[in-house]
Amino acid sequence: MSYVPSTGDQRKEMLAAVGAADYADLYKDVPAEALLNRPLDLPEGMSELEVGKAMSAMAAKNVLFPTVLRGAGAYDHYIPAVVKSIPNKEEFLTAYTPYQAEMSQGVLQSIFEYQTMICEITGMDVSNASVYDGASAAAEAAAMCRDRKRRVTLISASSHPDTINTVRTYCYGTGDELRVVPVKDGRTDLEALKEMLGADIASFYVQQPNFYGQLEEVEEIAGLVHEAGAMFVMGANPISLGILKSPRECGADVAVGEGQPLGMPIGYGGPYLGFMATTAKNMRKLPGRIVGETVDDKGERCYVLSLQAREQHIRREKASSNICSNEALCALTAGVYLATMGPEGLKEAASQCMAKAHYLAKELTKIEGVDLVFTGEYFHEFVTTLPKQDEVLKALEDAGILGGFPVKEGVLWCATEKVSKCELDRAVSVVKEVLAK
Repeated sequence: MSYVPSTGDQRKEMLAAVGAADYADLYKDVPAEALLNRPLDLPEGMSELEVGKAMSAMAAKNVLFPTVLRGAGAYDHYIPAVVKSIPNKEEFLTAYTPYQAEMSQGVLQSIFEYQTMICEITGMDVSNASVYDGASAAAEAAAMCRDRKRRVTLISASSHPDTINTVRTYCYGTGDELRVVPVKDGRTDLEALKEMLGADIASFYVQQPNFYGQLEEVEEIAGLVHEAGAMFVMGANPISLGILKSPRECGADVAVGEGQPLGMPIGYGGPYLGFMATTAKNMRKLPGRIVGETVDDKGERCYVLSLQAREQHIRREKASSNICSNEALCALTAGVYLATMGPEGLKEAASQCMAKAHYLAKELTKIEGVDLVFTGEYFHEFVTTLPKQDEVLKALEDAGILGGFPVKEGVLWCATEKVSKCELDRAVSVVKEVLAK
């Protein structure tokens, strides 16, 4: 039985209209190994009781680690109870796109507050209502920086691999070029960057801290990029902004990043939140929505969708971006988190992250065979060598500890404010015990 309302002939007509012989043609860019070549493994219809038991059995397969020493783009921070409670209120949880402003004042205000706080932590003048995740925010920023003469995007090889791949995919879709600037000693190779900056370069993207946890020389990078007439896009960990200089202070033209650390628990792939902010002169290049504050006919404060690029809706072939939505519920969560923590709370969380990461690194490197791979300054992530890597990580798992993330250079460790000194000492003792055998 078919649950698709169109007839077979209508489907053939639609496929022909887009130049496809069959449905497989619609997925020709997807690698063959990623395609499903068998029927879905779905059971026959079940009762509510049976479904509940089946789902509980599936959920029981999940492993929840009491101690997490892994980051690499998703971070285990403490989430205050109010941050979980408010976004679950039905007026927010079930809200739809706020096109009708007079019916959507609560949602619009929550987005406005989110935008305001993103501007405060990044130092920028204007923020959009969010995009899908940090990687798409980087790709959207690269797109907004291009013009007719400058079409090439540079990105540091020290950026998160998923971000590099997402920007590359966007460039492929628009026919533009992406060039990757190499890494030296865990950070962007500034000499290579100087050589690669030319008249065709639209922007350069670097992550701070970078994928290896290292702190980049962003102010020097900003000077090099601007001297070449290009725009500087800085990806930022929002928690680190509690103690590090803001992107604006570092000379960035556009600030982007992954908002997951701002009150969103670790999930298998999301939902995540991409934040974007820029200077006033680039406001009209910013993709997506911008919520603004105004007054109604009674002179009372109210909120509206003040800017959204019309081309994104009706002239798509001329659009620099096709982002037409935003992560409203995640943006609300981030806003509640930032409001709850406040400047001092964010600073305290960042300080604890940094202190505990440095303590973990110090204790690990006391063990023979474990050394820091890179010697530069870092925030809450660092890379070490690790003999018997698989055996050590398995022993940590058996002890209820999710160890560092394996990378080509060794293991990428992370410590947040959530992990205690006792837990760190226990992890170090497990590593020491395995390597002593």
